[in-house]
Order: sequence, then structure tokens, then C-alpha cells
Amino acid sequence: MKCPYCGKKAEFVDNEKIYGRRYGKSYMAWWCPKCDARVGTHNNTRKPLGTMANQELRVMRIHAHKLIDKPWRYGNKTRKQVYKELKEKYGREIHIGECNKEMCLKIIDDISNQV
Repeated sequence: MKCPYCGKKAEFVDNEKIYGRRYGKSYMAWWCPKCDARVGTHNNTRKPLGTMANQELRVMRIHAHKLIDKPWRYGNKTRKQVYKELKEKYGREIHIGECNKEMCLKIIDDISNQV
């Protein structure tokens, strides 16, 4: 896997190398030490959970996810309903781990304007 920011080959590492201690049951990740871009993997395989993200994109994804999660965690909708609505609104399934900066901003703006 190549880093989308610098084009260098990403390292397949135990996330302990990134965080200083191992996190989660699936602890393997792709990481670019130069850009600090990273993505976790499915069940410690080499299959990424999404796309690599630098600090700026990770912060945006976290914010977008918190907004998406509110209606099903604390509201009156199911998780399935929320993701169905997102699919209808954007014309495709939404996986925050695959969203770029522009899509995160769009989701954040759209959800924030619903309130």
C-alpha cells in the first residue's frame, strides 16, 4: 500500500509502533511514518478498514462519525435507518473510513444544518 500523501510505501505494523501500546483486538495497521497517515485492518489481515488518513482527515472522520452516530445511539432511529438515509442522500453507501476531506465536510455541514 502506498501513502496517498507522499507516495512512499506504507509499513504494515503492529499499532503499538504508532501508539506506544497495542490497541484493540485487530491491532495491525498500515502506517506512513513520514506523514503519520494510517489505517487499521480487518482482523489483523492486510485488508485495510478504509483509506489511509493523516491527522487532519482523522479528526474530520471522528467528527463526522460522532454526528452520524447520535441518532441511533441517543435518538429514535436504528443504525440501519441512519445509514439507509445517508445512502439515499448521497447516492451510495457511506463508510466514514473511506471518506475524503470534502465528503467529511459535506456530511458535517449537512448534518449540522439539520439541527
